[in-house]
Amino acid sequence: MTIDARPTTVARSRLDPEVMARRDFLGLAAWWSAVAALLFGFLGAMRLPKAAVLPSPSKKFKVSLPASLASGRAYIPAGRAVAVYKEGDQVYALSTICTHLGCIVKATDNGFDCPCHGSKFAKDGSVLKGPAPKGLPWLELKHAGGDNFLIDEGKTVAMGTSANVCTRLRQEKLRRKNRRLAVSLKIYGRLPVA
Repeated sequence: MTIDARPTTVARSRLDPEVMARRDFLGLAAWWSAVAALLFGFLGAMRLPKAAVLPSPSKKFKVSLPASLASGRAYIPAGRAVAVYKEGDQVYALSTICTHLGCIVKATDNGFDCPCHGSKFAKDGSVLKGPAPKGLPWLELKHAGGDNFLIDEGKTVAMGTSANVCTRLRQEKLRRKNRRLAVSLKIYGRLPVA
């Protein structure tokens, strides 16, 4: 029995797919890879005009203090890292972001407590217990009439800076005084002598 070393060829049907050579396969794979890279690059370029970040809320916002807010109690507007205090006729705003690592501090009866690392702050923002390196920053606050205030989270002010809130009675007294001053200026044409 002898073994024939030549491979035998089998007759192929015309319906059988043609065998692709390795070189042809690698050439087509390179072309399709280039087309896919161009397509993904084009899709990436189409996303460029659209901003990738979500718009953040404005740093300036208006807040209305509730009429039931007791003197010396913190009012924290929803969705904001700000505490607003009303003490008598004075109103001031503090940031509630801890100066240690940026945690949001919680308002307590004695001031603020940082839940992350245990810093304690007084009602005026000064540090009572570390590791916070400095006190809570005071924020710019402007009186917008009535119990409405405009707070700017982007601007800090010196500690102790507050807005004076006049009651309606005091506002009426100021209006009367200004009217008398205006009448006296019209009559005499000059400033009244004190």
